[in-house]
Amino acid sequence: MTGEEPLRPQSLMLTFLGDQVLGRDVCVYSGSVIDVFARAGVGEQATRSTLTRMVGRGLLRRQREGRRMYFGLTEHSTAVLRDGERRMWQTGAVNRQWDGSWTLLGFSLPESWQRQRHDLRSKLTWSGFGPLFSGLWIAPGEVDVSALVAELGLSAHVKVFRAHADAGMDIGAMIEDTWELSELAARYEAFVGRWQPWETRLPDAEEAPPASGRGDLDLASLALRLRLQAEWLRIIRRDPRLPVKHLPDDWPAEQAEKAFRSVHARLTPLADEAAARLLDLVPVREPDGESTGT
Repeated sequence: MTGEEPLRPQSLMLTFLGDQVLGRDVCVYSGSVIDVFARAGVGEQATRSTLTRMVGRGLLRRQREGRRMYFGLTEHSTAVLRDGERRMWQTGAVNRQWDGSWTLLGFSLPESWQRQRHDLRSKLTWSGFGPLFSGLWIAPGEVDVSALVAELGLSAHVKVFRAHADAGMDIGAMIEDTWELSELAARYEAFVGRWQPWETRLPDAEEAPPASGRGDLDLASLALRLRLQAEWLRIIRRDPRLPVKHLPDDWPAEQAEKAFRSVHARLTPLADEAAARLLDLVPVREPDGESTGT
């Protein structure tokens, strides 16, 4: 596949763990992760470094079994992965159930608080908000931002309201003025271009060494599904899920979502077979001291 943006190893790691570890009370051997990531285009050193950094950030826990090091989820990473799971399989990319409400957030910060202003805007963008005006941001539906604002220590400087647009309001024009629709549409279109061909094919000699057997092709399917899910999550996490009835008629999110689900279903039998055969998993146990190795 060409034209794809590089995926951060941490994004791939979280996607992999959400697929193989979430909800199973198990830890995965670092060597298993290295094998899969090698097929996904991530070298051994980068994979080991990613595991170590994620432990340091509280996203992973280590568990030693003999001479092998295994990695499992923390409370923090579990919450992140549950949110990703919900967005991927329940919320979806197309908002057809919008109730007509909006969340408005107004803020006023001292001129010298440039860092706080930047952090707040970044968090709001990640949560689906767009700038209606410089100090007034808006998101479709009911969005709970209390934890976000408290985390930044800005509760005293932020006011949040629920609202409905006036009958004469041109919501479509407001959306175009507030969000970068062309950029988001381009991401969906690029996703379709990269992944739609896989609706009718599976990994073959192009994705595996010439002398590979069925096991290598299964592993290629597992690595390919990992990239598919990580790319899809990256797009939908950037999507504010604007009401589809106020978006352009040719909005590409639905086509992209169909491609994602179709390719995922096609890859899954081989990918699951590879995971069951190749991944070394052990049950989670209470930590008895951690090591620094990976």
